[in-house]
Amino acid sequence: MNPLAQPNQTLFPTVKSPRRNFLQQSVASALAASAISWNDLVKGSASQLRKQNRHCILLWMHGGPSQLETFDPKPGTDQGGPTEAIQTSVPGIYLAQHWPCLSQIAGEVAFIRSVTNREGNHQRARYQLHTGYLPGGGLKHPHFGSVISKEKGTSRHDLPDFVSIGRTLDAGFLGTEYSPFTLKGQRPPENTRLTVPEKRHRRRLSLLEDLETEFSGPHSKTTVKTHQTLYERASRLMLTSKLKAFDLSNENDSVREAYGRTDFGQGCLLARRLIEAGVTFVEVVCRGWDTHQDNFSQHAELASAVDPAFAQLISDLKRRNLLDSTLIVWMGEFGRTPRINPRTGRDHFPKAFNVALSGGGVRGGQIIGKTSADGMEVIKRPVEPKDLFCSFCHSLKLDPRTETMSPVGRPIKIVEGGTRIDELFG
Repeated sequence: MNPLAQPNQTLFPTVKSPRRNFLQQSVASALAASAISWNDLVKGSASQLRKQNRHCILLWMHGGPSQLETFDPKPGTDQGGPTEAIQTSVPGIYLAQHWPCLSQIAGEVAFIRSVTNREGNHQRARYQLHTGYLPGGGLKHPHFGSVISKEKGTSRHDLPDFVSIGRTLDAGFLGTEYSPFTLKGQRPPENTRLTVPEKRHRRRLSLLEDLETEFSGPHSKTTVKTHQTLYERASRLMLTSKLKAFDLSNENDSVREAYGRTDFGQGCLLARRLIEAGVTFVEVVCRGWDTHQDNFSQHAELASAVDPAFAQLISDLKRRNLLDSTLIVWMGEFGRTPRINPRTGRDHFPKAFNVALSGGGVRGGQIIGKTSADGMEVIKRPVEPKDLFCSFCHSLKLDPRTETMSPVGRPIKIVEGGTRIDELFG
């Protein structure tokens, strides 16, 4: 698969949206959107972020990929197993043999081989690598994509600001309005057609206003406001012509083949289309990396889907002049043990693992950090999760010390501690 295949040059025209106020909400649109889930409807656009020309795509490897079978191979050692290394387009940089497409464009990618952490529990590490915080204290922190929606959004965009292709974390204490619009697959959202003519639809919106105005009061104001916001998002999504950004049938077969006819490959293609249409944050989830047994065959199979899609996404965004403004993050919750277990698997290993970054001002074609010959220790430039999040914020032009007042009455920073990884942007 050639990651430099020419993409379809489909663009999504900007259209004038109808008035966005309470009179645009309706029972009909709400019922239609309910099949998508109210929690999928987020607070509007990130037009301020788009003015700054910044977007983010998170490629989440659910389960924890092995660093030795991805971007820190140890060929010829007991820990390396049968995995060989291949030379990339950048002299001196080698990846595991399962990543031939990415190796061709290694000059666009920074590989961090020295991420280190203490959390080896799936649920807790997944929470931490999505929020920047460990769970605890009864406070549920927001997904990083939700933070971007809050800090940069204006709620005046037709498409959701945060889309997740696959199940992910929600907005935590930020509330439902900042939660991701979650898609179960790569098909367009269901039940988005109006069930009545648009004029009648708007009359129903007006009726809803009258009904809820009578209900609204000191003790129900917040509930009504949330309800109105959700209905408004649903209605606006149903009425916009930009909904076609979700429809992959508009792409040429050659483009779809270049990304790979897999769930993850088509998810990456959809992510590119959504970024192009104005969405600010997209997560694409790839499951199956928890390889306690048959590690080598499972990683080979998973990489066969992720490698061409990841490489094509980078190449496609670069060709469309969107890579410099779009940060792509490839990571999972932790790595795998260098020691191979009796089931030819690798177990949880947060002590040393890798993350790959591209675009968004990141200087590609470099390795950051180093592990020991046996892969058991970080011996150069350790990077902690909070350092990663500070770097994400720098790429997205967001102050990591920005505070939001939490429900417990204290301000919570986007990132508590940590420092930017300067080498990424040098």
